[in-house]
Amino acid sequence: MDRVREVDDTSFEAEVLHAGRPVVVDFWAPWCGPCRAVTPALEQLAETSEKVSFVKLDIDENPVTASRYDVLSIPTVILFADGAPRETVVGARPRSHYERAFADYL
Repeated sequence: MDRVREVDDTSFEAEVLHAGRPVVVDFWAPWCGPCRAVTPALEQLAETSEKVSFVKLDIDENPVTASRYDVLSIPTVILFADGAPRETVVGARPRSHYERAFADYL
């Protein structure tokens, strides 16, 4: 089961900012090797977390949202809660790093 859904510039507000629960957003691009490297870690977290939703946003196809949150390098993973960014991790990191960064929400 795919627990990491795709969102876009059109659906971002409803699916992330008004989700009613924390949402981890993976800002990525298909050509980005490090982005592909963090996907398994985020998918594993999505499988084990009942309190947080996980989504991904392709920055090439959705530049408005990426620009709005100053995503200048990828992968950038931002946890949103109550409609605002709360925690940001830039660069490829192991699962344990995401677990520590998002511990207050997972």
